[in-house]
Amino acid sequence: MIKTLLINNHLKLIRIVGNCLSTNRSNINLGDQMKILNDTKQFESALELFNKYKDKNLDKCSNWIIIQALRACTNLRDIEHGSIIHNLISSRLKYDSYVLPAIIHFYSYIKNNQPEKAIDLFNEIINPNQVIINLLFSACAHIGTDQTLNLLKKVSSNIPISFYKNPYILTSLVNALIECDDIKHAQILFEKSTVKTLPLYATMMKGYVINDMASKAIDLFNKIDNDQPNIENNNEKKSNLFSILKTDINEENIGIYICLIKALSQIGILPICQLMVKRIPTFILNYHRIQNALIDMWGKAGCVNEAKRIFEIMSQPDQIGYTAMINCYGLNGMGIQAVELFRKMPKKFINDLTYVCVLNACSHSGLVNIARSIFNDIQNKTEIIFTTYIDCLSRAAAFEESFQLIIEFERNNPPAAPLYMALLSGARNVKNINLSQKVFDRMKNLFADLKHSMISASILLANVYASSGDIEQASNIRIQLHKSGAKKKVGLSLTEIDGIIMQFRAHDQSHPRSSEIYAEGERISKELIEHGHGYDASWIVRPMENDETIESIFCGHSERLAIAANFIDNRKPSRIHITKNLRVCGDCHRATKLIAAIRQCEIIVQDANPVLQQVDTSNISTSIDSTRRCPSINELLKFEQLKLPRIRRS
Repeated sequence: MIKTLLINNHLKLIRIVGNCLSTNRSNINLGDQMKILNDTKQFESALELFNKYKDKNLDKCSNWIIIQALRACTNLRDIEHGSIIHNLISSRLKYDSYVLPAIIHFYSYIKNNQPEKAIDLFNEIINPNQVIINLLFSACAHIGTDQTLNLLKKVSSNIPISFYKNPYILTSLVNALIECDDIKHAQILFEKSTVKTLPLYATMMKGYVINDMASKAIDLFNKIDNDQPNIENNNEKKSNLFSILKTDINEENIGIYICLIKALSQIGILPICQLMVKRIPTFILNYHRIQNALIDMWGKAGCVNEAKRIFEIMSQPDQIGYTAMINCYGLNGMGIQAVELFRKMPKKFINDLTYVCVLNACSHSGLVNIARSIFNDIQNKTEIIFTTYIDCLSRAAAFEESFQLIIEFERNNPPAAPLYMALLSGARNVKNINLSQKVFDRMKNLFADLKHSMISASILLANVYASSGDIEQASNIRIQLHKSGAKKKVGLSLTEIDGIIMQFRAHDQSHPRSSEIYAEGERISKELIEHGHGYDASWIVRPMENDETIESIFCGHSERLAIAANFIDNRKPSRIHITKNLRVCGDCHRATKLIAAIRQCEIIVQDANPVLQQVDTSNISTSIDSTRRCPSINELLKFEQLKLPRIRRS
């Protein structure tokens, strides 16, 4: 209270004294007055002082005054006022070594959405210093285009080597490369760095997470414990970065833990989640943002009770918490609970993502009528809401209603590829060739320029033909895809064995114990056949090689190899968790249920359907199969923006 009164009285005195000073004297003091106002976050008052002075003394404004005025505009996100100041000041000040960084920072500030202007200013500078280089990298990160990536590469290759020793510049450059989708170059710079700071670790972990490289993000977190901080005072006792991470509470460190939890959410393997969460300090676990991320993580690891426990101990769950918990129920086939929580959720918290999660929960629990009721009550139906509801209807084979929804959407909106993809996916699930071809042809007419969407649609269509026995037509489609230069995504399955994350590709021979894994796979296959499993060749979507059999193709699928690896050495796991980046085929879906029953082991397979199969250890005839929707990390948790040292984005 006393401190506040002193500050307020001091500010009043500044204004009174300032009015009494001579022009030259006020020119000196005005910048200091504005700085005090800026430091106390009274940005409007700082601009008010500047405006009163500049009307009569613009030509006498010092660089210090201009810097403070631009600082106020930056914090107020006042692009109009800041641009006026930039246009009014003299050419002498525009290229002042102190004023120019302030101008660039103003334009590169994310809320102003003017990074292109910052880059234009940079191009006029002959010998940029480290401050300006840092601000340029920040502006490039905001734009994130191929053009800015080329500029980044050009500038970074020409700056002095000494600049790379500045941790702020290096972190800003790595972040900019990540934002421009050059994770490979960012990783090279990170690995070459001799002194790695926590903000640099946070930025690199964020890059791995947003590029779905969860294992690398977790490995990087583990490496923090082995790195030493850059301490200038040699007399200061050294402590490793992990100790600093556990004791210093700031946005950067909280961001590292959120990145870790998001990576764990991507993998969704319960033992790994349990192991890594134990490394997070207890007081950190009580932070609201951390709790929201944990709810999502436990949901994707199949641990609903733990997610529910965290949700219930939150003093005031926010929009993120409610949405994450609704999604958690949906992921685990608990559609009724998801709907009940949705109806208890304060109306002010409900947004598009909430609707997506509750509609998905209905979709994968067969609650089509409830989904229809929720959809009809939504006032502002956006593209993603239409897409989610069409996906729900298509899973229930309500194709005519889905078509009508697309027509309704296009009355007021341009055609959208995701709506058609949802319908095509549903047609693919029931092997409906006629409908699939009809939807694909419509997409080809509407979205010929959307290369990524058409590649995905072509793959789905080829799979429909292949699964229906028309291998020739499926091959023709794939040949056309190959000629177009489309790259097929490599299927990967992850699993945890004895605390180690193991990765498999289809027909993978790279594991040091491959011979044992394949031998175990053959034993499992023999048991499947003995218990009545017949391999379904309709799920083979490519021509067979001469040395292949139907059985060998399915036994070589990445998820089947991951399952087999869990049983070598006569291991008898009670629970196996597998995460796959592509869809699990129908034959492996059935085989997994049977393996779980035969081996008396709970098996969870989280794939990119996005559906998760959770199979219990009951007898063969009653093994349970529940499905759950698994939104991508960028889809679900984009509402919890990563607040990392960007020297920008979230």
